[in-house]
Amino acid sequence: MSTLFLLRHGAIAQYEPRRFIGQTDHPLTEEGRRQAELWREALAGVPFEAVAVSDLCRCRETAAIILRGREGDIRCDPRLREIALGEFEGLTVDDVQARFPGAYERRGCDIAGFRPVGGESFADVQTRAVAAVSELAHLCGNVLVVAHGGVNRAILCHALGLDLAHLFRLGQDYCRLNLLDLEPDCWRVTGVNLAPGLPWQFPGP
Repeated sequence: MSTLFLLRHGAIAQYEPRRFIGQTDHPLTEEGRRQAELWREALAGVPFEAVAVSDLCRCRETAAIILRGREGDIRCDPRLREIALGEFEGLTVDDVQARFPGAYERRGCDIAGFRPVGGESFADVQTRAVAAVSELAHLCGNVLVVAHGGVNRAILCHALGLDLAHLFRLGQDYCRLNLLDLEPDCWRVTGVNLAPGLPWQFPGP
């Protein structure tokens, strides 16, 4: 059995009005780096058998901060990228409603299956992300995965048997941790959206 430490990347810049970010490659803010430093301290005593991260820079940087001073490779896996939003990328909700009449409403009615032009659905995301994590389930020990809010929710929905229509019921704040016990035929969720500094008992060496 492996224990999956599934982390969302640290904070990135947000703008008002908010925009669809998807796979746009934003770096961490100073707050995001501070959040990652807190996890470096909290996880200092936890050994990792493997580390896999989204290849977007906000995830790579989060993992690099957490693992600073440790030996071992960080494997970048594009299957852990955030959802691709195609022609929605970089637009506000008002922009989307003006340029693609009815598309925003259709997405709201079918959050699992709707694909923007040139983009993905959350069902697509779940398929690729679960495949990436499944390859780690055979390991014995702790595995760190740093990914994104949408990706992590899709993985958790799979583990919980929860319909993707409800994925936004799962909180996934910046740089928060989820814990899952992975066996090849059974995934068990033991923690969701955990903050550093709380008295959680992490698996030891």
